[in-house]
Amino acid sequence: MLTAEGITAGYRRDRPVLSDLHIEVAPGEIVGLAGPSGCGKSTLVRVLALLQRPWAGTVTVDGTPVPRFRYAAPRGLRTAVGVVFQSPRRSVDPRLCLRDIVAEPLRATGRGDAGTARVAEVTELVGLTADLLGRLPHEVSDGQLQRACLARALVLRPRYLICDEMTAMLDASSTAGLVQAVRKVAADGGPGVLAVSHDEDLLAVWAGRVVRLAAPVPAAG
Repeated sequence: MLTAEGITAGYRRDRPVLSDLHIEVAPGEIVGLAGPSGCGKSTLVRVLALLQRPWAGTVTVDGTPVPRFRYAAPRGLRTAVGVVFQSPRRSVDPRLCLRDIVAEPLRATGRGDAGTARVAEVTELVGLTADLLGRLPHEVSDGQLQRACLARALVLRPRYLICDEMTAMLDASSTAGLVQAVRKVAADGGPGVLAVSHDEDLLAVWAGRVVRLAAPVPAAG
């Protein structure tokens, strides 16, 4: 279970973006996270991905409280959560081909020797054809590049996957393909998924349940 208990977080001490928030995602479950702009969805993503320390509260991964965040987080916890961000083109090195983009986490964690087989496995899983793997980002569509980002997030076999507005910049066909790929990955005891989107119609067909964050309260004065 990926759990956030009593999370308060933000960027200015006098103005929290999240306050005493509770959420949990079970293995194999797809949970939707909805809410208007400014409600704290992206902040929660950063906290759950261990990229931002909350001001208060605890993040727990399968019963283990997270003691440190960002690069100080223990590797076993840091690699337990994969993330796919909104903009695929801002999320990749434009000099790398898709095969190398997917393999980045393997090399970063000293597992490059297992790269070829695992990259082939995970790219097939997300529906990325072999003929695309040698292409650079500018030679593929946004949907194809986002499939590579999804494969990259899955290549270390994370126990949880966060999709942060993953389809916001894609057309309807690409969106349907990515959602189907994530549902396939989560099936049969796969990773728990937190699907973040402002599109509640999409979440209604994607997620088993939806958590809604409230609109931000305007600051006084």
